[in-house]
Amino acid sequence: MVDRPLFFFSVSLITISILFSYSLSTFAALYYEYNEFHFMIRQCIAGVLGILLMWGISKCNPDSFILKFGFLLFFGGIFLMFIMHFLPESLATSAGGAKRWIRLPFFSLAPVEFFKIGFVIFLAWSFSRRFSLEEQKDLKEEFITFLPYTLVFLIAVYLIAILQNDLGQIVLLGTTLALMMIFAGSSFKLFLYLLSFTFTLFIIIIITSAHRIMRVKAWWAGTQDLILSFFPPSIANSLRVENLPEPYQVQHSLNAIANGGILGEGLGNGLIKLGFLSEVHTDVILAGITEEIGFLGLMCISLLFLSLIFRILKIANRCENTIYYLFCSGTAIILGFSFLINAFGISGLIPIKGIAVPFLSYGGSAILSSSIMIGMVLSISKRAKIS
Repeated sequence: MVDRPLFFFSVSLITISILFSYSLSTFAALYYEYNEFHFMIRQCIAGVLGILLMWGISKCNPDSFILKFGFLLFFGGIFLMFIMHFLPESLATSAGGAKRWIRLPFFSLAPVEFFKIGFVIFLAWSFSRRFSLEEQKDLKEEFITFLPYTLVFLIAVYLIAILQNDLGQIVLLGTTLALMMIFAGSSFKLFLYLLSFTFTLFIIIIITSAHRIMRVKAWWAGTQDLILSFFPPSIANSLRVENLPEPYQVQHSLNAIANGGILGEGLGNGLIKLGFLSEVHTDVILAGITEEIGFLGLMCISLLFLSLIFRILKIANRCENTIYYLFCSGTAIILGFSFLINAFGISGLIPIKGIAVPFLSYGGSAILSSSIMIGMVLSISKRAKIS
């Protein structure tokens, strides 16, 4: 039987997203001279399609569907992300000087959102064959086993971090790769070595990009006073950097959160959406939500999201099929860490990465890909033994 609570949690988050796509898009609709319901209607269409996809996929037989569909998304995503770089501007939409969306009739497609699903399926299938929770390997054998995944990850780095200039998605995929490997049965020592390698690669990617260096500087400008307050004055003064760029995104997000207080300003009464930050209904939607319905409202949404993640992990824990167990675990990692990366970004704990909040942020590709993942988990739930 399909896991009904998981379906209910997902539909509830999509409904909240549709509501705030109207409430928080006021300035964007005026700026682009759209109808006031423009963003709400588009999000509503994506949300309804997402719910239908979720329901339809949940009815499929996972034994004959999951792997075939997952590999289609994996290789199809690689192909689309590669050719997208060579498409003319009339067929590919750019952001920050990099092409990230393919223009189709009535909507734009972000291939990376669907590639993430295929990436999790590929890892679940491959890890189930190469790693074992019962079998113990020495570190050298584990390194040899992991080498092919390094190549796959580097391909993803090239297609996403370099061609699309999107480091946030690579951080998310790298985290998923490392944690799924732990769930599959690899040693913690290998995890630490890979974490060191990933951190080194991460630093190299940052220092070779001027705009990423500027983003780190903007983040440090807003957080150095708090961090350096824990150090002795002599050390703090040597680490302090003057004349840094103003972290306007984080500053306005924090102002919105502070302005919301406990109960919020009221639905539709937020100020951050009035030109202080562009398109609040997308990447900084959590700040806009907090301003309008307050800390208590955000806590309710967070608990709803946490319940969704808990339900996925419960399904994973009851799966006897290793591939299904790893896929459900990977889905929980992708969705959970997307939420955390976004929340930490708007609160200034880490640089803002531009990661959408699953189900909540405006965007058809993001909501459809999240719905597909949940639909696949719902399909698998029919094979899980849940009380």
